[in-house]
Amino acid sequence: MAEKEVLIPDIGDADDVEVIEILVKVGAKIAIDDPLIVIESDKASMEVPATVAGTLRKISVSLGDKVRTGQTIAVVEVASATDGAAAAKETPPARVDPPLQPEPKREPSQPAESSRRFEVRIPDIGDAKDVTIVEVKVKAGQDVAVDDLLVVIESDKASMEVPSPVAGRVASVDVKEGAEVTEGTLLAVIEAASAPSGNSVVATAPRGEAEKPAPTVEQLPPAKRAPAESPPPATPHQVDSTSSKAEQPPPSGTVYAGPSVRRLARELGVDLLKVKGSGPGSRILKEDVDAFVKTALTAPRSAGGAIPAVPTIDFSRFGVTEAIELTRIRARGADNLHRSWLNIPHVTQHDEADVTELEAFREELKAEAQAKGVKLTPLAFIVKATVATLRSFPSLNASLDSAVRHLILKRYFHIGLAVDTPEGLVVPVLRDADKKGVFDLAQEIESLSQKAQQGKLGMSDLQGASFTISSLGAIGGTGFTPIINAPEVAILGVSRLTMRPHWTGAEFEPRRMLPVSLSYDHRAINGAEAGRFVTTLCRTLTDMRRVLL
Repeated sequence: MAEKEVLIPDIGDADDVEVIEILVKVGAKIAIDDPLIVIESDKASMEVPATVAGTLRKISVSLGDKVRTGQTIAVVEVASATDGAAAAKETPPARVDPPLQPEPKREPSQPAESSRRFEVRIPDIGDAKDVTIVEVKVKAGQDVAVDDLLVVIESDKASMEVPSPVAGRVASVDVKEGAEVTEGTLLAVIEAASAPSGNSVVATAPRGEAEKPAPTVEQLPPAKRAPAESPPPATPHQVDSTSSKAEQPPPSGTVYAGPSVRRLARELGVDLLKVKGSGPGSRILKEDVDAFVKTALTAPRSAGGAIPAVPTIDFSRFGVTEAIELTRIRARGADNLHRSWLNIPHVTQHDEADVTELEAFREELKAEAQAKGVKLTPLAFIVKATVATLRSFPSLNASLDSAVRHLILKRYFHIGLAVDTPEGLVVPVLRDADKKGVFDLAQEIESLSQKAQQGKLGMSDLQGASFTISSLGAIGGTGFTPIINAPEVAILGVSRLTMRPHWTGAEFEPRRMLPVSLSYDHRAINGAEAGRFVTTLCRTLTDMRRVLL
């Protein structure tokens, strides 16, 4: 019998992915694609299926565990005698983490104490753009161990820690904080007593790894945890050799935090020097940043104009009450909307589009759509008209950088569609909407909506939107103010289509009018530009032939 591991699939850059349900028991017979566990992020739930068939021998996760891409969740025994024999012979020994400072391997051809210089360079970072040095954690003359952190680099997608590949002394640090680097840029030179064959070592990583956050200290084995700066050598009276480095508090002015935590702090404007860390060695965790922000927001109003706290009221004094816990998706969605509302200066532009001819055209196409098995709704035409308008106004298909100094124009058109589900609001993404016809758009909109209602959206279905549409047409309303889906700079709200009298100059005619509301980030878009966008969109919805122009 051969044993195969089942791993967490690629879940993109999702954080806090939690195991919320285990669907199988040890000893059960499973087939390929049988669901094993259910994981949930702040955006959606996802079933993880079996990739092999056989007997379940081990479940490697528990309810409430936080998991990441590539993590083992189960071990399955596969019925194959030949494979089992081969596996018994080829199974590698259990991995043992090296000590903090392993003894350098000696080469027969070199003296044990010969000094070698190793160049540490930027690893393969794929197609990442604008990669910047955000932290330099060592200085010349400092001793480092294998896997000690040297620098932290950051692209527009993720942060990545670059560790030392050898133990030795830092001869030079060749980059500074804020410098832009590319693959192969020299970071540092390390002098080591001995090392593997060759006279230089280049830090490498598989292509695409730069787009994923590097593991934080909490995710690394204890042997690989090291503070940013080497502590001073022990004096004779320091006899407590059992104290580990990870348990020592950081020196004054030093911040211990992973890249994702530092990125979150920058987004929220939090000074990490003011945050008390609760992790090993006083390392700052995301929970610490969240708690710091919550405390700041709920603090009493001060002369500085802090947001006053909402008073806590015991409603049971007035009658019978019931507390219903929010779903994870609804609670995290509330946090995201609150953050967007506080950080982005929202302005909303309202208008109406005369879609009388568009609705007549849609009625003509219904029979053809039914023959194709497609439910043709107005939303497919709205998406088509929106993409055409975004081509003329690229600044609305964009995002501001974290420093609010550059507007990042996106040359792709991935349209987010707000969908109401029993678990809360989710925004699946309709990719490459500019390359699809109305029938294709309608079919994909229906498919995404069904997956959202059934809780079957994958992580990839929820990432990468460049512009979002929130349609309340099936519910009603004459207009509303949608909240921007940050880091986008605009969102389109669509309300209920109604029949309205329109004065032609000689008489009133019944016309079908569609209310639209554009909320936009006033830091990136001015009122005149937003007004022109809405006017152009309404003109396009009135005469869809303009899509061809």
